[in-house]
Amino acid sequence: MTSSVSLPQQSQVPRWVVAVLLGMMFLAAAVGQGFRPEPAQQKTASDTRFMLERDVPQQFGDWHAVNNASTVVTNPEIQQAIDRLYSQVLTRSYRNAAGYTIMLSIAYGEDQRGGLQAHRPEVCYPAQGFELMSNEVADITTPFGAVEGRRLLTRNARRHEPVTYWFNIGGKPVTGRLQRRLEEVRLVMTGQSPDGLLFRVSSIDQDSDGALREQERFIGSLLAAMRPETRKRIAGN
Repeated sequence: MTSSVSLPQQSQVPRWVVAVLLGMMFLAAAVGQGFRPEPAQQKTASDTRFMLERDVPQQFGDWHAVNNASTVVTNPEIQQAIDRLYSQVLTRSYRNAAGYTIMLSIAYGEDQRGGLQAHRPEVCYPAQGFELMSNEVADITTPFGAVEGRRLLTRNARRHEPVTYWFNIGGKPVTGRLQRRLEEVRLVMTGQSPDGLLFRVSSIDQDSDGALREQERFIGSLLAAMRPETRKRIAGN
């Protein structure tokens, strides 16, 4: 089943702009490798220190955390990659008063330069045997403003799992590889280590449109229950 949500299309970028940006990316990579600070001296782009397990509420509104074995099963090879990419990973399932279940995953990495890139859901799900039916850029509406992210429709046998996610570099949402690299350039040039955060929610539901709407409501309620500093770190500045 496909989603009828209408999403904006990315505009074409002139070739000369791409060439200049590629040059900047290579320069940033060289600078990042040549002037990488020692771990004790690194300064992440987000100064606010936080702990996902502590700062993400287990109960809010009519949602509460539950034990659920229906999350994506990660094989050891992929789990090893996730452990290398991120310093904190939080995975929970929540259920509301109507019995609807949403799976939440948040992963935070202190340094996303070079080989330390986000483990994107459009890569993770197919690696687990899911078919990626759609992958669209989307503005995710929240009570605190829209967040630039993506919506995926995935399927594995009879399991239909719509996904909503976004990725932050230095607290700024980015939706594509070029945008991510440009943000890394800016942070490296200012002497900061570009930390990254991946926020993902999904639900097992054949009604794709209904699932995406429920996920958006869940995200809004979750952000509203967070402390302002945590909310900014999760949803971007």
